[in-house]
Amino acid sequence: CFSYSHKPTEKLSCQPNTAAKLRPMLPRVATPLQPDCSISAAQPDLSSHLAGKTYADLYELSVRDPETFWGSIAKERLAWTKLFAQVTDCDLSSGEINWFLGGQLNVSVNCLDVHVAKDPNRVALIWEKDEPGTEKRITYRELLEMTCRLANTLKSYGVQKGERVAIYMPVSPMAVAAMLACARIGAVHTVVFAGFSSEALAGRIQDAQCKFVITCNQGVRGGRIFDLKSTVDKAVKSCPSVRHVFVAKRTNNSVPMGKLDISLDEVMVGQSPVCAPEPMDSEEMLFMLYTSGSTGKPKGIVHTQAGYLLYASLTHQYVFDYTPGDVFGCVADIGWITGHSYVVYGPLCNGATSVLFESTPVYPNPGRYWETVQRLRINQFYGAPTAIRLLLKDEENWVKKYDRSSLKTLASVGEPINHEAWEWFHNVVGDGRCPLVDTWWQTETGGVCIAPLPAEPGAEIRPAMAMRPFFGIQPALFGEKGQIITGNDVSGALCISQPWPGMARTIFGDHQRFVDAYFKPYQGQYFTGDGAYRTEDGYYQITGRMDDVINISGHRLGTAEIEDALDEHPDVPETAVIGIPHEIKGEVPFAFVVLKESATENQRAVVEDLRHLVATKIAKYAVPDHFLVVKRLPKTRSGKIMRRILRKVAMQDTSNLGDVSTLDDPSVVTEIIEAHKRYRSHAAKK
Repeated sequence: CFSYSHKPTEKLSCQPNTAAKLRPMLPRVATPLQPDCSISAAQPDLSSHLAGKTYADLYELSVRDPETFWGSIAKERLAWTKLFAQVTDCDLSSGEINWFLGGQLNVSVNCLDVHVAKDPNRVALIWEKDEPGTEKRITYRELLEMTCRLANTLKSYGVQKGERVAIYMPVSPMAVAAMLACARIGAVHTVVFAGFSSEALAGRIQDAQCKFVITCNQGVRGGRIFDLKSTVDKAVKSCPSVRHVFVAKRTNNSVPMGKLDISLDEVMVGQSPVCAPEPMDSEEMLFMLYTSGSTGKPKGIVHTQAGYLLYASLTHQYVFDYTPGDVFGCVADIGWITGHSYVVYGPLCNGATSVLFESTPVYPNPGRYWETVQRLRINQFYGAPTAIRLLLKDEENWVKKYDRSSLKTLASVGEPINHEAWEWFHNVVGDGRCPLVDTWWQTETGGVCIAPLPAEPGAEIRPAMAMRPFFGIQPALFGEKGQIITGNDVSGALCISQPWPGMARTIFGDHQRFVDAYFKPYQGQYFTGDGAYRTEDGYYQITGRMDDVINISGHRLGTAEIEDALDEHPDVPETAVIGIPHEIKGEVPFAFVVLKESATENQRAVVEDLRHLVATKIAKYAVPDHFLVVKRLPKTRSGKIMRRILRKVAMQDTSNLGDVSTLDDPSVVTEIIEAHKRYRSHAAKK
């Protein structure tokens, strides 16, 4: 545990709602740039046991006595069918993670039924469709009925507890209902981003052994219609495990229906709007979500019931300063963990109104986000630095022409936000009055782990810095030799020293890979794969990935996955992909390609083939921005490719290549540098 040395700004004024209970330990944070924000309507304490404590006291308790901390919160915050007998039983060295043992609950009940019982007509979802001004509001009662009808449909076609269901859908109420319906009957959902190719979808269906797929006929985004059903049709041809494909209608266009296909809308009409929830043990699977790693095969990250839901709920409330009645606007796709935790599970568990954003930041113009904020009166806006960098290049009038006075908190996700984007987001979008929280977390962590909020009254927020660990998160920095790095003003590999409820439990079907990837590099620690800097004041700043994973527009993608696709070309014996900075996307792939001698005269055609291969096997966003054809790659005597050298060449930083003595043939470096110069020269002439 590290100590804080906050530099307080001007004190906040507090005008709590008389109908709400003041939240003394977690008021809103003022930024040092504009310290006149008022504390928003108060929230209840974490639990009656923890009432009235300061952030520092709560944090210290959460890492010193996690059983008391998490146990008291879980008892009061979640609705249990059977209360747990033991708070935690974890061993990080073996990757064994268990929370709330002996407890039973149902996630859909916590997200729907408990709110319907109190306020059935409260709006649960605002579906911000692709066309501005065509939004649709769905109440908690309506969402519960939709979920139950869908759950009964799944059961009627043989979906059983524990079976995996693939969801390949655009952002929509039906997609949310599909997730919750699986949770209601105890099935395990794996949502696949609707931009992935048929081969990528098929690979995930095969790995998860899914027997069922839920999709839509088509999707709508940015004014364009794209087929989803045809992608699923191609995928299931190589997936013999699939018994049924449920097809919902997003458009009125008809699509071919085969023997596996079931029209979801038609069948749901005849189903009961009541479905008894399945009691689920705390550690039974809730969902799987695939993420890239340092090998070519994506990892099916497993999250379980109670711990994940509790952590998503708690972080949603306190990281974003959510208060009852707020409209929470996370513009992430449900295909990513951000959509799971902060579009669906976290907000709905808290009874919030959550925005489902179907469109793009620039459709029909660069003012789309802010027009939506004005029209829906959004209070918290959670988006990606990639989108912010895209929008800041346009005239500020695209922001300022819209009323953004409803905004209380701004937040960024997916990658570290750079200073220019942070300042624009804070000063132009938020008028310098809204706290901007740079959140750091991962698919594997389940929810936000480091962020400026929560904090003590008057604590500062520093631009482009995640800063403070959330409750129960104990960061540690480690050096190259595995030694822990103490003190401040230091950098190292970012680890987390003790378990927390929201963390992943395993990789589906391969627990040893889970242990090797996350717990073996630094014994007894969860290794994040990221590097971090700890400031003189004990704050944390994320410095980027330390492995062969790149971050494209906030989406993690393993370079090995791209290489596997490229290497399938018959004229390409070998490739190496690295990530380089990009002013909008954050990072983009740069591919070094070795061709067979017979193909050297046909480079342009081969490169076009390679672009198509990556788009087909993974997704369009994974296609490298750069292809550099080289005669050979720099390898050590043991055959390992020295990507460090390739990265320096791609970045035009060849003045200090470091130690090249371990290369089998150092002259290869000169060859690659010359090839890159020719490539740049040719690109400059275009």
